Amino acid sequence: MERASKSLISNLKKQKRDKSLLFLDNVKIIKDAIKNSSIKVECVLTSLDELPFVTDAKTYRVDEKTIEMLADTKTPQKVLCIAYYNQHVVVVPKSNFLVLDSLQDPGNVGTLIRTAKACGMESVFLVDSVSLTNSKLIRSSVGAVFNENVYSVSKSEFIQMVKENKLQLVKCDMNGENIFKYKPNGVVGVVIGNEGQGVSDEIASLCQTSISIPMKEGIESLNAGVSGSIIMYQISKDNF
Repeated sequence: MERASKSLISNLKKQKRDKSLLFLDNVKIIKDAIKNSSIKVECVLTSLDELPFVTDAKTYRVDEKTIEMLADTKTPQKVLCIAYYNQHVVVVPKSNFLVLDSLQDPGNVGTLIRTAKACGMESVFLVDSVSLTNSKLIRSSVGAVFNENVYSVSKSEFIQMVKENKLQLVKCDMNGENIFKYKPNGVVGVVIGNEGQGVSDEIASLCQTSISIPMKEGIESLNAGVSGSIIMYQISKDNF
C-alpha cells in the first residue's frame, strides 16, 4: 500500500466537483457497490492498516483529514472508495416494479429504492428524476441502489418501453381507489409522482387506475417516501 501523491488528491478533488465519480465512505455501501457489475472501482483511499473488504483496485494510504476532505459525510469510516457508475442495459420487468416520475428529493428516492428491494420489486425506473449517483440518494438507500436493477431513463424512453411491452401501471393519487381494496391483476408498475406536481400527464395517461391511502381528515397527503412504501408493501405482501 503506497502513499497517495498530492497530484492524485488534487485530481480527485477536481473530479468530485465535476461529479464524474462516486465517493463512497460507508463500508457496507462499498461492499455492495463492489459486488455490482455496473460499478468500476478506480481506487481506494484509507487511513487503516488493512481494508475491511477485498478489492483488486489500487489502494493508497492517506491521513484521516484527506478522507474527511473528500468524503460526503462528517464521519467517514476511515476508508473512501472512488468508483465509476455504468448503467445496466434496461431490461423489461417480469415482476412488480417501481416508477419514480420526476422525483427530485434524494432522500425520498433512496428510501423508495430500499423499500422496493424489501418488497421484492426487482426493478426501479427513475424517470427524469434525481441522479442515481447523488451521494444522499446512495446513503439513504443504504446500498440498496447497488442491489437493484435501477435505471435512469428519460420520459420518452420509458413511455416507449411501456407501450411496446404493454406494461400495466397504477399511479398513486389522493383521489384514487383505496389501496387496501385494490387487487392487482398480473405484473404492475407502481408510479409515484413529483413531490409537488404529482404524476405527469404523459405517464398518467398510461395508467390503468389510481390508488390512494385512506387517511383521517386534516391530513392532505403523506411524504412520498412514506406513502410509496405503504403502497408497495400492500401490493407485494401476498408474495412474502
